[in-house]
Amino acid sequence: MSKTEELRKRDLKNIWHPFTQMKDYETEDIIIIEKGKGIYIWDTDGNKYIDSVSSWWVNTLGHSNDRLNKALAAQAEKIEHVIFAGFSHEPAIELAEKLVELTPKELTKVFYSDNGSTAVEVAMKMAYQYWYIKGYPEKSKFIALKNSYHGDTLGAVSVGGVDLFHKIYKPLLAEIHQAVSPYCYRCPMGKCKESCNIECANSVDEILKEYKDEIAGIIIEPLNQAAGGMRIYPPEYMVKIRELCDKYNVLFIDDEVAMGFGRTGKFFAFEHANVVPDIICIAKGITAGYLPLAVTMTNDEIFNTFYDDYETCKTFYHGHSFTANPLAASVAVENLKILEEEKILEKNQPKIKKLTECLEKFRNLSYVGDIRQLGMIGVIELVKNKLTKESFSFEERIGRKIYLAGLKRGAIFRPIGDSLYFMPPYVITEEEIDLLTDIALASLQEVLGN
Repeated sequence: MSKTEELRKRDLKNIWHPFTQMKDYETEDIIIIEKGKGIYIWDTDGNKYIDSVSSWWVNTLGHSNDRLNKALAAQAEKIEHVIFAGFSHEPAIELAEKLVELTPKELTKVFYSDNGSTAVEVAMKMAYQYWYIKGYPEKSKFIALKNSYHGDTLGAVSVGGVDLFHKIYKPLLAEIHQAVSPYCYRCPMGKCKESCNIECANSVDEILKEYKDEIAGIIIEPLNQAAGGMRIYPPEYMVKIRELCDKYNVLFIDDEVAMGFGRTGKFFAFEHANVVPDIICIAKGITAGYLPLAVTMTNDEIFNTFYDDYETCKTFYHGHSFTANPLAASVAVENLKILEEEKILEKNQPKIKKLTECLEKFRNLSYVGDIRQLGMIGVIELVKNKLTKESFSFEERIGRKIYLAGLKRGAIFRPIGDSLYFMPPYVITEEEIDLLTDIALASLQEVLGN
């Protein structure tokens, strides 16, 4: 038995993988990854793959970055973890200072947690308790969008709107108000991009008109509903949400977990809309994929509402064992230094243009319904019928077939439904973007024809 076969056997004996039907491995082999460098990862058989999805959108600077490796090793020689209630440490302090510098002046307070779902949970509890302390306990519900995804813990699932992931858990979830989501390719309002006036935001307005007294906040994914199919929408939608939050006195929660740290072409996605949310949630790219870490940032108004004598019980009773882990915080600090010192976002601009050019390779394929892009994200939505926009059936598993075709050619794709997307590490070169999209084209043609 080879090393790979032996590891596969041991894996399947004990491990239950996420978002995975384990029965598939009766007929397909699980891939055992041994090492990575830059945009590439290698399996135990020596096969090399382009990591086109940044290993679930976290690995922004590529695998095994020399500077991040050194920062992690240096911190491990000092202190690996310490309780964060009553204690602090320099990496957490420096990271908070850098985040405050990078965000609008209104966002001054940093609350640490350990993943995107918990950053969202923190935001929701923070928003509710804020109104409770101010004397509005009835403001206990949230508005979220259809097709949204904010994480897998129950609070985050409550504000999710992807039936495949969330529907079964309905009996366990908090009650929310769900608004129409923006989806330019299949506009829910029957409009087209050239003539719309962001009418999809009217759904939020209607909910707020009727239920404003019970709404604590609205939570959205900025500019892109990622796990819902990479549905990219215009910044004007966020402008309208900010206006509605101000009009009806509710909090604007911006879930930047997937879009932050340069993915959209700007440091944070909300910058495209020139708005300032009341609360932002960040994770994933904060450590460039090295370690779990998350942050919920907010303003002085919200922070000061909790600030009082201990006996008043206004304390925010929330925390995690690994809150502000020094190893993760030190890597995050170095990550931000790399982004700034090596001018990563500036270097990404010609790569963004190259991706735009390369997406045109797919334009005339009969099964390509829509092509969209947001910074270092490229999306191809596949359809069964280009004229009617009919989707492929769930049972056809088109995305799975494309994934398998890509593996044979040396690239990891993970289509969401019928949307094939590219979210590569920022260290990818223009030549590698060309290669990656050529592999995608060949994979599509194998599965769906010429």
